[in-house]
Amino acid sequence: MRSTTSAIPLPAMVRKRSVVVQDHKTSVSLESPFWESLKEIASLRQTTVADLVNGIENKRQDTEQVTNLSSAIRLFVLDHYRSH
Repeated sequence: MRSTTSAIPLPAMVRKRSVVVQDHKTSVSLESPFWESLKEIASLRQTTVADLVNGIENKRQDTEQVTNLSSAIRLFVLDHYRSH
């Protein structure tokens, strides 16, 4: 007998992309939905993903967050959607 509960989403595929952060090329690993959300946010703000990532990195360094860039990006995306 099949369950009538909502389907459990499959784990998202992690994608590694190269980005230039503060004039240094680095790679960032994020799940596909986070990359898609980051592109959407950039479009809404009429900027580039690279500019968003640089802003996230600058804030991360200014506040001395003890987290990596991938985690900081995930938190940025989460904060964006929570505030809208």
